[in-house]
Amino acid sequence: MTPTLDTLEPLIDAVRDGVSAAGWTLSGLQKTTSYEFEGRWEGDSTRSAYLFFHREGVEEASVDVYLDETSRGLQGNLALVLDLPGLAELPAIPELLTDLGERAGRHLPDGYRTPVTVRLRLRDAPLPADRAELEARLKLVLPRAAIDAGASAVAAVCSATVAAFDGLLADPALPR
Repeated sequence: MTPTLDTLEPLIDAVRDGVSAAGWTLSGLQKTTSYEFEGRWEGDSTRSAYLFFHREGVEEASVDVYLDETSRGLQGNLALVLDLPGLAELPAIPELLTDLGERAGRHLPDGYRTPVTVRLRLRDAPLPADRAELEARLKLVLPRAAIDAGASAVAAVCSATVAAFDGLLADPALPR
C-alpha cells in the first residue's frame, strides 16, 4: 500500500524521491507558513515548500519545485528553469515564447498542464532594454490524481517529468 499524501511533508518526500531517482540532487529546501488576515482567504493558512535541484555538469538550468498545502488540499508544480541568452541575442518575445511552448509540448509528458513563462530583468534601471537578462520556466503541474494516488504515483510523475526535462535540455535547438 502506498502512503497517502495528506500533509506537506510526505509530498516533499515523494517529490524528492522522484527527482533524485532521475539523477538530480537537492540543492535547497525552504518551508514557509503564511496567514491571510484580510481579503479573500481571511483566516486561512498556507504551508508551502520550495525545493531546488541541480545536476552535475548542467550550469544553465535547475529544477525548482513549488508545493502548497492549503485548506483546499495539496498542489504543486515542477519547473525546469533555464538561463537564456541576452535579449539582443534572441528572437522577439512572442516568437521565443511560441518556440519554448512548442518544445515543451514535444518533450513534456502528454495530458498534463504545462505552463511556460519567460521573465525579463534589467539589473539596473538605466541599462538599455537589449541588456535584459532572460529566464524561462517550463512547468508541469502535479495532477490531482497523482497526489490522490499517493507517494509512489507522485514520485513516478516527478521522475518522468525530470527525464523529460533532460530530453528538453538535450534539444540542440533550445536557446542557450
